[in-house]
Amino acid sequence: MTGILVGGAAMTAALGTCALRPWLRSRRGFGSMADEATFATLHTISRASPSLRGGLNRDSARKAARHLRTLLGVEAVALVAAAPVDDPHADPHADPHDGPPGDPEDGPGRLLVWDGAGGSRHAWAVLHHARPVLESGRLRVIGPDVLSCEDARCRIRVAMVAPLSVQGRVEGALAAYGGSASAARVRAVGELARWVSSQLELAELDSSRARLAEAEMRALRAQISPHFVYNSLTTIASFVRTDPERARDLLLDFADFARYSFRNPRDFTTLADELRSIDRYLLLERARFGDRLQFSVEVAPEVLPVALPFLSLQPLVENAIRHGMADAREPFRIQIVARDEGAEAAISVEDDGVGMDPGRLREILAAGPLSAGRDRRGGAGIGLANVDERLRQVYGDEYGLTVETAIGAGTKVNLRVPKYSPGVFPD
Repeated sequence: MTGILVGGAAMTAALGTCALRPWLRSRRGFGSMADEATFATLHTISRASPSLRGGLNRDSARKAARHLRTLLGVEAVALVAAAPVDDPHADPHADPHDGPPGDPEDGPGRLLVWDGAGGSRHAWAVLHHARPVLESGRLRVIGPDVLSCEDARCRIRVAMVAPLSVQGRVEGALAAYGGSASAARVRAVGELARWVSSQLELAELDSSRARLAEAEMRALRAQISPHFVYNSLTTIASFVRTDPERARDLLLDFADFARYSFRNPRDFTTLADELRSIDRYLLLERARFGDRLQFSVEVAPEVLPVALPFLSLQPLVENAIRHGMADAREPFRIQIVARDEGAEAAISVEDDGVGMDPGRLREILAAGPLSAGRDRRGGAGIGLANVDERLRQVYGDEYGLTVETAIGAGTKVNLRVPKYSPGVFPD
């Protein structure tokens, strides 16, 4: 049976027959056998999912392996990563002196965990068994002629090794060791490996989203830095000799604003803190523009503690000043309003500036913040696009921005924030 290559199919029936039988004997009375099998499978899968959503590494493998072994009903389970053993980037948390013995020869693969019986006798050979699977991407069954050991009591006689693939790349392997390799059990290993692969794909997607969010925040900060920082420091410098006390106060306001703006981009904040930062920002801009810039804030006390993504409102205010004023000599007014609307806080930022072409604004919001940042014509909308994208990511598409604008008619940006949303808490 050495080196047999087979395909995979339906895990549910296989798990119901070969993996859950011991558990079912102790759960009589829960319902029908099918009900009990379904419940047990779903419960075990739910226990394994969270760790796998962190990606394939030694820590996640350790946490998931026991549940995978329970699902398959085998003597032992091993998880292998496809990265070479000598790759320092394969698992930054790994301890080379920790875990089961690895393969001394050079080649692809890193043994992450052996869970179950027989590790002292069989774990050393896992990489030999997994490497053909890592190279071919096909499930492999290894028979007793290869796995037999000197211990007559050892119940490990066969191994079933299935690939773990992410976006068409073989990222690792799941190896199940037991006493027999029935067709149902082989199918179960193949289907379980596909389910593990789907969790790893979701982990990669989560990581991509996190990288995108960080890139968007860098774009947003790049919008703040070259314009506002330079202009603020120039304004403060102009007061150093004529009004040193005011220069000192403005410098403290600038420090507070900068400290807030460059905190962890994944943080959430409160509406009160966001408005406090906006107050510092407007004071600095007022020092620059004088009486040409006028603003008012109207906030219901009930919504001040509401949590929202960090830097959700300040970009809207900055966008209004940078592009709404457009070198006009007439007074420019901004009004910020936050109202209590039951389960939500309704917030608006309105100005009486030059406005925008609605069609162009729709293009900017549809393209997203990074595209807007690359497009010179999108400068008027990068802040809007960034906030819109982040609100949708956190709360869902129904919580994106709505914008009322027309050329020469000013701009009003509206957003809604749930007073409570799972996982959204001010840091």
